[in-house]
Amino acid sequence: MPSDNLFYFLKQYFSQEEVSEAIIGYPTNLDNTATDISAKVEKFYNQFQKIFPAIPVHLVDERFTSKMASRAILESGLKKKDRQDKGLVDEVSAVILLQGYMQSKQHL
Repeated sequence: MPSDNLFYFLKQYFSQEEVSEAIIGYPTNLDNTATDISAKVEKFYNQFQKIFPAIPVHLVDERFTSKMASRAILESGLKKKDRQDKGLVDEVSAVILLQGYMQSKQHL
């Protein structure tokens, strides 16, 4: 989904739901250096802040979430065809990212 369409969707969503903060997965290498797409994520993050200044947004390390998601899907017993669905891996990765963020907030 191009970012213009995503921002349109988010505007619609935020008008219907109460959102207190947002998180964006931030890709980094194992040595904490930026990846090839880190600059695109930073650009999106900056746009988000400009369009939604009242919503705090946090960049969250997304290393290993795809691997963790793939493992969880494999262990779920889904058929091979269903396990290879990139969209499902992305959805489970997002859940893992959010869960990790929420757990980290409990320890603050």
